[in-house]
This record gives sequence, C-alpha cells and structure tokens, in this order.
Amino acid sequence: MEFSLPVALAVLLGIVAVGVGGLAASGVMATSTVLMMVAPSMLVFGLLAFGIGVKHGEFRATP
Repeated sequence: MEFSLPVALAVLLGIVAVGVGGLAASGVMATSTVLMMVAPSMLVFGLLAFGIGVKHGEFRATP
C-alpha cells in the first residue's frame, strides 16, 4: 500500500479521533477538557511528528 498525503493525514486524524473518543468515553476527564485541551495538543503533536517523519524519510531516500 502506498501512502499519499491525503491518506496519511486521514490515518493521523483517525488515530487522534480514536484517542480523543476513548478518553472522552472513559470518564477520566470532563469532556470539555478533552475537547478543548487534549484534542488540539494531540493534533499539534501528531502534525509535528508527521512533518519530522516525512523530512526524515526524504533524507533517508536521497542517495
């Protein structure tokens, strides 16, 4: 399976959605806290890690 940018971002959003949904459903924190603090931080961290991973892959792929 080849990953294109839209597929990879959809996978990232899916992982974040499952994490946020699980945390909201577990009752560990208030839902408003999960949606206002946890979800944005998960998205920012995911996008940063995604960008670093893409650049590292480009570096490794160049001869």
